[in-house]
Amino acid sequence: MSLRFYLIIMTSAALLCWGAFGVIVNTVNPEITNQTGFLLFYLSLFLSISGTSAIIGFVIRFVGLRHELVLNSVISAFRQSFLFAFFIVSILFLLASGLFSWFNVIMLIIGLSVVEFFLLSYRKNDITDVVEKL
Repeated sequence: MSLRFYLIIMTSAALLCWGAFGVIVNTVNPEITNQTGFLLFYLSLFLSISGTSAIIGFVIRFVGLRHELVLNSVISAFRQSFLFAFFIVSILFLLASGLFSWFNVIMLIIGLSVVEFFLLSYRKNDITDVVEKL
């Protein structure tokens, strides 16, 4: 897949997700909806934020870090956009549930940092195993 095709697909998918989010916000009444309405709200918001931040993160990496491979930029941007979207949606869920506190936010940041460091170290070990086999 070419870079141009990837950007077209991701932009289209992000716009489609934002459109779905707009429809859900305008049609679902949070006072009378069941769990399905909330699931659709949080899922559409998660997909919208992750798609948009993946595109923005890739563009920033592509412009700022020209020495890095395009594939590595795409993978990093996609992984970090999922973590960022999970962070935002989790904070909104905590606010809606009445569980928001700075302690919970700090614990969420620590947990997501641990996941990011694990994924970075796992990827580095995976690459070194492939290089050693060659």
